[in-house]
Amino acid sequence: MSHPQAVGDAVAAPAKPQHRPARPEFSSGPCPKRPGWSAEAVAARAFLGRSHRAAAPKAQLRDLIERTARLLGVPEDYRIGIVPASDTGAFEMAMWSMLGARPVDMLVWESFGQGWATDATKQLALADCRVLGADYGALPDLGSVQQDADVCFTWNGTTSGARVPDAAWIAADRAGLTLCDATSAAFAQRLDWERLDVTTFSWQKALGGEGAHGMLILSPRAVERLESFVPPRPLPKVFRLTKGGRLIEGIFLGETINTPSMLCVADCLDALEWMEGLGGLEATCARADANAAALQDWVDGAGWIENLVADPRVRSNTSVCLRITDPGIASRDETAQRDFVKRMTKLLESERAAYDIAGYRDAPPGLRIWCGTTVETADVRALTPWLDWAFAVTRAG
Repeated sequence: MSHPQAVGDAVAAPAKPQHRPARPEFSSGPCPKRPGWSAEAVAARAFLGRSHRAAAPKAQLRDLIERTARLLGVPEDYRIGIVPASDTGAFEMAMWSMLGARPVDMLVWESFGQGWATDATKQLALADCRVLGADYGALPDLGSVQQDADVCFTWNGTTSGARVPDAAWIAADRAGLTLCDATSAAFAQRLDWERLDVTTFSWQKALGGEGAHGMLILSPRAVERLESFVPPRPLPKVFRLTKGGRLIEGIFLGETINTPSMLCVADCLDALEWMEGLGGLEATCARADANAAALQDWVDGAGWIENLVADPRVRSNTSVCLRITDPGIASRDETAQRDFVKRMTKLLESERAAYDIAGYRDAPPGLRIWCGTTVETADVRALTPWLDWAFAVTRAG
């Protein structure tokens, strides 16, 4: 592979690549549809113009829940519900309904974790709340988490590219609950269910589904908290998981709190069935691993860019975040670096080589390339020469 070569202060651009990725969608949310996806096939199975409370649509909602449980290996005594407002709605629902019974540790190493911490300290105004933080690309000291406290964390930092390597830092005999935002980890990384009490994700990440719907997975310990703790705050209707001190079981049987899009439901089922056909969770994780490895192989030889996460053990295999290390760009101020990334990614988009790969607005300037299950490794490999070319052309300009 030919990488840009420095010539004095300039960079000699490699020849313009001739082969484009078959699918240039590398957005980290909403993420690419599965290979072979068809809008017609999805629409044909959707209960359009029907009440979601009718027998057949409700059975489809329950089928989605049951397929999710089987594919992810969720324990049989856990509950899974479809809730409004994507992963954000699911995680906020859990925080507002459960936090305040114990001390709370908020783990922050990227923008979404920071959002949860802000809500805990400013909106919920929790009296006993610690925020344990780390810079983008690193993790907080997981060993300092209080085992008698509730802990909120992201399994995979979507905007930083750093993930927890495992859940061994969570005590099996913990007193507190673990609330895990797993939206860019589910279906691509192996979650340790025995150490997770509340887990949330959306369909728009590894499933390549549509936005606006979230999934909420509760352990028996989480259910016990809901039924024994009355939060000292009013809860909007879309956050209420109990009635008369008991869990509203219907939410976890396909009776959603508000009206779901049955077109989105059919689309999600399409993705789940595709993943089942691949061979299940091991196969879906392996696809993401292969994609991330292909991208990292290129990064290791490129010379002008590196993974934002220095420790290979905690690098994401889905939302891979990269920073430009070329001295001519890295020495510029942040505004100039962001402008460079903007021009480079705009060039790639104009060439139909890559869409939506600029780093998140709150993250350090750089690139963010989705390598999740629905991406083909051949497309990742086809992308990398275009990255070299676009970098050199933009730097020369």
